[in-house]
Amino acid sequence: MKKNGRAEGTIATHIERLKCLDKQCNITEPEEVKELLARLKWQTNTKLNVAIIYDSFLKSIGKTWTRPQYKHESTLPAFIPTEAEIDTLIAAATPKTAALLQTLKETAARIGEVTRIQWKDIDFERKAIYIRAEKGSNSRILPISDKLLAMLGRLPKTNDKPFMAQIHGYRNTFQNLRHRTAAKLNNPRLKQIHFHTFRHWKATTEYHRIKDIMTVKAMLGHKSVLSTQVYVNIEASLFLSTSDEWICKATRDPVEATKLIETGFEYVATTPDGLMLFRKRK
Repeated sequence: MKKNGRAEGTIATHIERLKCLDKQCNITEPEEVKELLARLKWQTNTKLNVAIIYDSFLKSIGKTWTRPQYKHESTLPAFIPTEAEIDTLIAAATPKTAALLQTLKETAARIGEVTRIQWKDIDFERKAIYIRAEKGSNSRILPISDKLLAMLGRLPKTNDKPFMAQIHGYRNTFQNLRHRTAAKLNNPRLKQIHFHTFRHWKATTEYHRIKDIMTVKAMLGHKSVLSTQVYVNIEASLFLSTSDEWICKATRDPVEATKLIETGFEYVATTPDGLMLFRKRK
């Protein structure tokens, strides 16, 4: 996989999946793997991904099999946490894990993209961070908060990356953090938060805030807007009960109009005499 240019995160995921199979059956025997996949109560898409990974493994040891006919199912993220729940986990983490989680929260980057960030990718002066794309998406430069800059600035700069550990190490640490915090606060919902949940949360709430799918697409690094469209669906359902009462503002000043947009107001229209109208839900 390295020779073929596959990312370290992808390789680590393949290894984790193969180890999982190896604990439960003889992975050199395709029929045993088939029987195991049939028994496991995994989602169809998970079984499909594991079957594809196992297919590559068999080729590497000179074996073949007839791969099970799992078909990809289009799904929506089943769980979107509240911002308070995300912040609770960040507050309970060690400084390095907290910085990693805050980076996930603010950038909606994948965990593999975050662990590839180098110190030179963080612009402390302009308050921005460069995200190197993975999984065939686009690289992007995203703004980050003073809070995140301070968290990153407190980390030791002994390597060229702020987050040097392997992804599975961070996953294990985060899993322990989730379970410990969920038990302490008696909130089982925290156990449903994974690294990718931060991406789903950010995309959904950002679309709700600005209602601009192309901006969200750029933030996520999607090649196609069709991939981003899922968050329009989630936002419509998640905020279905939102009040239809509005705060309305009007201005002719472009600077004031910009400030209104920055504070969450939505542009509505411009009257014939040049008055720009904006609104924001109460």
